[in-house]
Amino acid sequence: MSTEPEYLATQPRNPRLIRLITDVRGAVRTRLKGSAEEISQRVAAALAPHIGLDDLLTPAQQEADRDGYKQHILYVAADGSFSVVALVWLAGQRTPIHDHVSWCVIGIHEGAEQETVYRLTGDPEQRHLLAVDTTTTGVGAVTALAPPGDIHDVRSTAVGRTVSLHVYGADVSQLGTSIRRVYNLPVRETQAADGGEPVPGR
Repeated sequence: MSTEPEYLATQPRNPRLIRLITDVRGAVRTRLKGSAEEISQRVAAALAPHIGLDDLLTPAQQEADRDGYKQHILYVAADGSFSVVALVWLAGQRTPIHDHVSWCVIGIHEGAEQETVYRLTGDPEQRHLLAVDTTTTGVGAVTALAPPGDIHDVRSTAVGRTVSLHVYGADVSQLGTSIRRVYNLPVRETQAADGGEPVPGR
């Protein structure tokens, strides 16, 4: 019985990418048990050993777009249970503030990203976002997110190109994006958890 992925979009069957997908598939399909958070943690452990390796992506899978960060769909499971995507950023490119349709795992393959996490708060007539944490991660860092509590934005902080690998618990080829909702709300600052300087709003 073949161990190759069922569907690799239109991308070449890179041996390293196939191994990554096989490892992620095993993590997702471990009896399909556990919460979204537990599944995303298993996927993060499966993704981590492959991040940053030179033979993971082809040059075409790392092409950027000067108009905004570019999505390359690398793989979608035949049953739609997960997708593997490469996002490629040039300096300063960023996402809107958003949340996701499913759990997701992000690994920094090249460059660096800054993530700000937000909390939705306020009564229905004065809804706003609190910026609760900002972190910058570099090559090899792997982060797992699961809704609720996954409202964030991301921007490239590298001088050159940034490439990140994303695994989503959804069929991105059908949805077109992993974004569930974009938040166009006021952002306010909140005190840092350690009592230090407040995280700035925007």
